[in-house]
Amino acid sequence: MRPGRHGSRPRTRRRPAHEDATAALVIAVDRGRYRCLAEPGTGDERAVTAMRARELGRKGVVVGDRVALVGDVSGATDTLARIVRVEPRSSALRRTADDTDPFERIVVANADRLVIVTALADPEPRPRMIDRQLVAAYDAGMDPLLCLTKADLADPADLIAQYAPLGFPCVATRLGGEQGDGDLSELHRLLSGRTSVLVGHSGVGKSTLVNALVPDAERAVGNVNAVTGRGRHTSSSAIALELPGADGWIIDTPGVRSFGLAHVDPANVIHAFEDLAEGAAERCPPQCDHFQDDCGLDGWVAEGHAGRARLDSLRRLLASREGEPE
Repeated sequence: MRPGRHGSRPRTRRRPAHEDATAALVIAVDRGRYRCLAEPGTGDERAVTAMRARELGRKGVVVGDRVALVGDVSGATDTLARIVRVEPRSSALRRTADDTDPFERIVVANADRLVIVTALADPEPRPRMIDRQLVAAYDAGMDPLLCLTKADLADPADLIAQYAPLGFPCVATRLGGEQGDGDLSELHRLLSGRTSVLVGHSGVGKSTLVNALVPDAERAVGNVNAVTGRGRHTSSSAIALELPGADGWIIDTPGVRSFGLAHVDPANVIHAFEDLAEGAAERCPPQCDHFQDDCGLDGWVAEGHAGRARLDSLRRLLASREGEPE
């Protein structure tokens, strides 16, 4: 070590441990400022605005991250804390701009349920988009849930049947967030005690759903363009909201019009199909893409170890990863 320019204090590469830092949850990000909930779940929660400390380098901070804060963590007006540490993530939902984009973007961190929100009409459902989001969920190790909105405009039965072989839950909701029985009890049950992120393209009703689940959320609601059939972006950034009764969290995200999967290893997709993964390990040749003629999964299914619909679903998801039109 040698003296610094401004005195005899020795230089060091050692960073402070910040052992007395305050634990917090990032609930919103806006132009370099991070809205955090300090000491969540302790009874002393408070909203704190923070910035990233220089020592984090290029490490990104996203909604859902668990972080450590130092500085003024009182949450008082015009105060600013610093994020000095990002704790290890249990999951990270990622996407790329398209299937050729080498730069992946983390959408949210530490969520354990991906809620794919799709309208049954106005705008029309896009199964390829659903498939792509399913691939992202499986790659992130998250449990998917398909939430079909606007069931008062179209029958959900066909779309539910299409995804039934995958074995994850589907819920149909009506305009304004009301289910057929007049409440959101089934959706509440599936979100209870979990951290869930809502994804979907613009106009499918995510913000309407959020306002029904969290009455004081006051998320802006938009309409679908009558000419293009596309929704208008009403949510400009992700935000985490606690469900009433502290019964879990939901993270609302801006609407997307594409969901690139350049970052996904196709080998990870089959791990979501335990009945097929066993057959792939035993019967498939090395580097099998599960489309080639000598793929062992066809024989595995023919012998009754798994259903044909499950194999068809797997291949449809893998095709989505390979960039087939949405």
